[in-house]
Amino acid sequence: MVNLIEERQLLKGLNIYLIGMMGAGKTTVGKFLAQQLQYRFFDTDVLLSQVVGQSVSEIFASSGEDTFRELESKVLSELSAYTYLVAATGGGIVLRRENWSYLQQGLIVWLDVPIEILTARLESDNSRPLLQDGNLVTKLESLWEQRQKLYAQADLRIIIDREETPEEIALRVVQTIPQVLKSKPIPPDN
Repeated sequence: MVNLIEERQLLKGLNIYLIGMMGAGKTTVGKFLAQQLQYRFFDTDVLLSQVVGQSVSEIFASSGEDTFRELESKVLSELSAYTYLVAATGGGIVLRRENWSYLQQGLIVWLDVPIEILTARLESDNSRPLLQDGNLVTKLESLWEQRQKLYAQADLRIIIDREETPEEIALRVVQTIPQVLKSKPIPPDN
């Protein structure tokens, strides 16, 4: 059985950043993970939308992807200044080199979900700007090819290959934390 208090103490306030493809469940799993660890939860896309006053789709439509990625980096840099938080990041946050300097200040967890599951989850979702035109499977495969090697740089890879609840996935992350922390230096408590 997992001792959540022990896991939280092991982390010493280290942030947890969830990365992965859109539709991987980063927000849903992140909320449960934060709850289990008694951390605060943030979603970078939600924060960005609140700051700008537009949805992600509206930002893409009015200002383009480059502007969105710049704003996303600013939000991540602000979040990385805090401790004791779980952050669900946008699927493309790994594309900018500067974002890695922020992510690596915490524990990076890749929620790796097969394209078939992502397709089923996203087939009726019209809010994803990068999936608006063309065949959904083709788009997801293209994004996967572009990002897979970057995702693979995470500290922890959680392969989701069956129907698990978000609570079960979050618990699996918590259970794996001690193994990952053995190889990741943790800053001393201040």
